[in-house]
Amino acid sequence: MFSKRTLRSALGGSGVALLAAAAAVVSLTIPAAHAAGTPLRDLAEAKGVYMGTALMQNELTGTSGSIAGAQFDSVTPGNEMKWASVEPNRGTYNWGPADQIVSFAQANTMQVRGHNLVWHSQLPNWLTSGSFSNSDLHDIMIKHVTDEVTHFKGKVVHWDVVNEPFNEDGTFRSDLWYNQLGSSYIADALTAAHAADPGAKLYVNDYNIEGENAKSNAMYNLVKSLKAQGVPIDGVGFQAHFILGQVPSDFKANLQRFADLGVDVAVTELDVRMQLPADATKLQQQANDYTSVMNDCLGVSRCVGVTVWGFNDATSWVPGTFSGYGAATPYDENFQPKPAYTAIQTALGGTTTTPPTTPPTTPPTTPPGGGSGCAVSYGVNQWNTGFTANITVTNGGSSAINGWTLKWTQSSGTQTVTQAWNATVTKSGTGYTATNLSYNAAIPANGSASFGFNADWSGANPAPTGFTLNGAACTTS
Repeated sequence: MFSKRTLRSALGGSGVALLAAAAAVVSLTIPAAHAAGTPLRDLAEAKGVYMGTALMQNELTGTSGSIAGAQFDSVTPGNEMKWASVEPNRGTYNWGPADQIVSFAQANTMQVRGHNLVWHSQLPNWLTSGSFSNSDLHDIMIKHVTDEVTHFKGKVVHWDVVNEPFNEDGTFRSDLWYNQLGSSYIADALTAAHAADPGAKLYVNDYNIEGENAKSNAMYNLVKSLKAQGVPIDGVGFQAHFILGQVPSDFKANLQRFADLGVDVAVTELDVRMQLPADATKLQQQANDYTSVMNDCLGVSRCVGVTVWGFNDATSWVPGTFSGYGAATPYDENFQPKPAYTAIQTALGGTTTTPPTTPPTTPPTTPPGGGSGCAVSYGVNQWNTGFTANITVTNGGSSAINGWTLKWTQSSGTQTVTQAWNATVTKSGTGYTATNLSYNAAIPANGSASFGFNADWSGANPAPTGFTLNGAACTTS
């Protein structure tokens, strides 16, 4: 377990708020960096566990990066280590985004959870559309696992080697790997990962296995079988994507029965979604749910830590995936701690205090549109059925913008937005609309704002054209 960072602890809430303000070199209104009191990471370390968060590459700076580095001692890349991201073309690796997250973790004395090596989703087109023999597919999988684990050897503490192998009824998921290689692909992937980095802890990770049910029983039997065969498996990851008020009452007992098999257990992707709008009653129930999860983990000696799947509602995957639901994380869209944060703090043995607030500043004058200098850059990482788009909009006008809406069209194909960050992204017909969130409404003259989204696609997925910012046409690159 990493030692406490005395500098961060000494800074406290006001010091980290100053760091966040210094990072905000543009005239955005930046909220308080994090709640007062001992950081979660220090409380967790005192309990012998880690407290982690998922982060994406565009969340490493500004307020998001400041809070993450101050509060958490483990980071899981949201997308940057998945197959389509790191090996978009066969044998050609794009390590840059994942390396940035690892560097951020090292700079902030955080451990890294690698997510993930073998999964049915976010696979590159060359892999899913190729006609590979069983032997060739097996070799491709082993090479990818070996190459990725080798690249991050000594830098990743835990690996989600195989992700989501089961259906809800406990049968193996019918995907590329199982259909051609059978269930042995799991043992082979674990064995390859261990050979590449014997010091890393290797996990199988899944959702809806938190309580005892058909799916968790299947996972239990898999782990028992792998252990009996001598396959190197060190732990099981329980994703813990919960609906408000539905944390299983037998979660702790279920964690314990896995631990009794001789493996570690971890809560790997925790969030608690609620039907919007949020209110005080729902937020208190959410806090109770976070308390339950924390206590369940802390009550099992082999539960090594808890990771929230994004720590703030502004970048949470939930609203883009579950219509009408959101507010699932410990911080709200303005990066202010919610009762769920206090619940985690208290469960870890901290003393709760009133979180600091930052008074709003007077916003700059809003021009009617984006101005003649509006420019948009659009980057895409695409695989066979989905893509990740990253968009930066620049205000080249002489006046600041306070409140922005970017619109564009997709000329052909069918796309469905599944997740967005740093903006609300909606789609109607062929038209997209992206609207600022509360914390990034202001774009100063010659300043920019960045956001992104994940989407599924079919038919075609050409680059969009015709961007407009607040009704004014933009140039595109």
